[in-house]
Amino acid sequence: MAAETELKFRVAPGKLSSVLRKGGLSGRRGHQSEQSLVSTYYDTTTHKLRRHGLTLRVRKIKDRYVQTVKAAGAGSLTRGEWEHEVSGARPDLKKTRHTPLRELATRKLPRKLKPVFQTEIRRMAQARRVRNSQIELAVDRGRISAGRRVRPVAELELELKSGHIADLFRLARDLERKAGAELDLRSKAEQGFMLVAGGGGAQRAGPIELKAGLSPREAFRIIAHSTLRHVAANADPVRDIDAEGVHQMRVGVRRLRAAISLFADILPRASTARIKAELKWLTGELAPAREIDVFLNESIRPITKQGVPRRGARAIRKRFSRQRVTAFERARGAVMSARYRRLLIDVIEWIEGGRHRAADDGSIAAYAAEILDRRIRKARKQGKHLNDLDPMQRHKLRIKIKKIRYAADFFESLYGDGDRKELAALSGRLKQIQSALGSLNDFMSHRELATEAALTAPPANRRAQAFASGVIVGQEREAAAGLMKDAARELHRLRRLRAVPYARA
Repeated sequence: MAAETELKFRVAPGKLSSVLRKGGLSGRRGHQSEQSLVSTYYDTTTHKLRRHGLTLRVRKIKDRYVQTVKAAGAGSLTRGEWEHEVSGARPDLKKTRHTPLRELATRKLPRKLKPVFQTEIRRMAQARRVRNSQIELAVDRGRISAGRRVRPVAELELELKSGHIADLFRLARDLERKAGAELDLRSKAEQGFMLVAGGGGAQRAGPIELKAGLSPREAFRIIAHSTLRHVAANADPVRDIDAEGVHQMRVGVRRLRAAISLFADILPRASTARIKAELKWLTGELAPAREIDVFLNESIRPITKQGVPRRGARAIRKRFSRQRVTAFERARGAVMSARYRRLLIDVIEWIEGGRHRAADDGSIAAYAAEILDRRIRKARKQGKHLNDLDPMQRHKLRIKIKKIRYAADFFESLYGDGDRKELAALSGRLKQIQSALGSLNDFMSHRELATEAALTAPPANRRAQAFASGVIVGQEREAAAGLMKDAARELHRLRRLRAVPYARA
């Protein structure tokens, strides 16, 4: 088995050609090569290989065919890779005996394998020596095709051939500064499967698979990589002013921040504080778009059907529609910025390079059980006094509930099938509490927005807009009482888990 450690970037097509000859990049330039690569990716109609974290391709290089099996690098930049020369364009499963594909290679599998998509790439590669490390810098142009669907490829890969991963990131930062390169955590295989599915648009979080024998630090790496992929996968939807894309990127950032909080006692304090600050910046850039979008669609638009004078409803809708455009442009600008590109590189280097601390002893199974038990106890205790909490205290309780829910999601794979029912029941209860407290928090924000709109409206619309604002505030105040009862009821029912993660190797 070979292992490849690489970073992949998207670069504007106009800048790709200049990257290999650009001066000022780290390291000395070495041998340069150019080749055409035509690769066909195989899987079953149900994408069985992909579901097991594997890809199988046959690549034509001049008059040779090379078969490659790759295993996804869960929680790491390094992936397992097994290459064998084969006689033709079809896969030869006899040559997968010493690969992870062996466990899936039933007698029927060869008949079930079909071409899923193809990549046609023109690759220009250059050897780079950065300090004591050998790095290959490759520029890829071409396309991915699946039937009539086609996706262009314009990207750059850095592969660490030997040496230190810090040198890989040193060169990555140079490329970000000088070519505007943006880290892309999706492989060509992932892009191909997205094309097959007709994907594009907002992306939800992917599943997380942990084994009970992992250390907390190893488990954190897997979780953190997954959450960062969730963030980066929604960059294009945010740029396209897609409301769901903004929401999903926010969820990705919140999940990463929650993971940092859950594993705080094993993470290096100084570097973690810097990462948290940058993630908080990104959250702040996305938040207004999401908040105004929810206010406009869930509070303002419905009042036009509830007897509110048209003039007032129209005035307040126009005002917040303009604010929505401004807020979405702000989110778009953040994701287009050099600061966002640097954040992606900083976070992934921090995930890869963080030092161990004493608390990283034992297994993730025991660590997860302790986290869930302790946090559920605290939330339930605070929830007993829900009616006495002020809005800020309720907001903090909501964040605690959200972190427990994310923890249950992160650790789900550690539980046996039977025990997952108990975990699912816990998650359902947490979701109801989070939803009720979240709506209460939204109402507070909406009240401020509506009040400001009424006070600052132009004289011609002031009375009509004030009336519309008053209707919104009144309706939400009435709904708040029911939400408080719902949250209090579910908090009272909140119970610690009887089940504990089972010792799966």
